[in-house]
Amino acid sequence: METGSPQNTGPDGPQGTIEAVGNGPVWIALPPGLLKMRRLLLVVWLGLIALAAGLLPGLLAGPAWAAFALPPLALMAWGWVMIERNWRSWRYAERADDLLISRGVLWREETVVPYGRMQLVEVTSGPVERHFGLASVQLHTAAAATDATIPGLDPAEAERLRDRLTELGEARSAGL
Repeated sequence: METGSPQNTGPDGPQGTIEAVGNGPVWIALPPGLLKMRRLLLVVWLGLIALAAGLLPGLLAGPAWAAFALPPLALMAWGWVMIERNWRSWRYAERADDLLISRGVLWREETVVPYGRMQLVEVTSGPVERHFGLASVQLHTAAAATDATIPGLDPAEAERLRDRLTELGEARSAGL
């Protein structure tokens, strides 16, 4: 497996890497901003749960009851590793006739979205995503089973991808 140079670089390092596997498609990995956002959300939510689970019983029933904070902290440590594994599993590739999206750690899932079957390409960005400078691209097709999402992209890349996919979709559907 060859790994190419970073696609875009920013203040936080590479925004997505490009991988060429033999003569196959050129896979583009998700930028590290998505990993940072998901880890921060994990720490905030499980940190609050650990605080509530340990502090309240510890104050009300005695210090031994503060041990209830340990399961959320253990879950946080486990989640920290799993979030990175999940983030590393996401990648996408633009081919001549379709878009490939691959994801999954235990169960690998690869979605093939033909350009001619795309009906709508959306770019969305919620408040937390906007804070981290991220956007998601959602693809809607004629068959709901092939709808797909690419999360955590740089907004400029998401808009470029939306415009390119829309252009290719219009060109392919005109020939039907």
